[in-house]
Amino acid sequence: MRERVTFPQITRFVLAGVFVLSVSGCALADDSAAGDNSALRLSGKAVQGGLIIGQASPDAEVRLDGQLLVRSSDGRFLIGFGRDDHDARVLEVEWPDGRSSRRRLVPEVREFDIQRIDGLPSAQVNPNPQSMERIRAEAELTRQARQRVDDRSDFAGGFDWPVTGPVTGVYGSQRILNGQPRSPHWGIDIAAAVGTPVLAPAPGIVTLAHPDMYFSGGTLLIDHGLGLSSAFLHLERILVEPDQRVEQGEVIAEVGAT
Repeated sequence: MRERVTFPQITRFVLAGVFVLSVSGCALADDSAAGDNSALRLSGKAVQGGLIIGQASPDAEVRLDGQLLVRSSDGRFLIGFGRDDHDARVLEVEWPDGRSSRRRLVPEVREFDIQRIDGLPSAQVNPNPQSMERIRAEAELTRQARQRVDDRSDFAGGFDWPVTGPVTGVYGSQRILNGQPRSPHWGIDIAAAVGTPVLAPAPGIVTLAHPDMYFSGGTLLIDHGLGLSSAFLHLERILVEPDQRVEQGEVIAEVGAT
């Protein structure tokens, strides 16, 4: 098991969407030769917590487990796998000329770090009723911010690190406090000095900018199209506003310990 390394200032970077997603550089093979505009192209990896970016001609019909997928104007689509997904997903594509393609995607199983901490005061494990009311209200704000699904493909150019520093927390890990399992860790913790600029990892539109959430302090969400968003937590200052468009590399916030 991996123990948590403590730093005084941490920012958390989360890439999320309809499913919890993380970018993988492993490529899946195309269904046809390069240069064929009618090809089905898939890049990414079928793995728990993984993201596949697909593309087929805009006039094709693309379904996942029988449901029509929302796609960008250039034919891109996303397939995400949750941390605990085990079931295969079935991807089907039909082209106007009658051709079809079917792909079965089975997520590879990953092992995640589990940390058990016992003997904590009850107040640190179970928030009081007043705090729970606030937590629920903030969770609803986050849920609403993630409802945006449009046909932009700002994610297509890839993602840069929003800040650099020691990685002190990894995706998928989980703590069990006084025997009670907590929610898994949905992002990456990066240690840096308070005030360090945080950069937009990819172009997008700001959907949430909250100065002080109960669990995550200063919290920022950016939508990158098709329901794929990045989240930045524990920020000292947020320098952008909801509905504002940001470009890759633009300063959007400052690292904090909130």
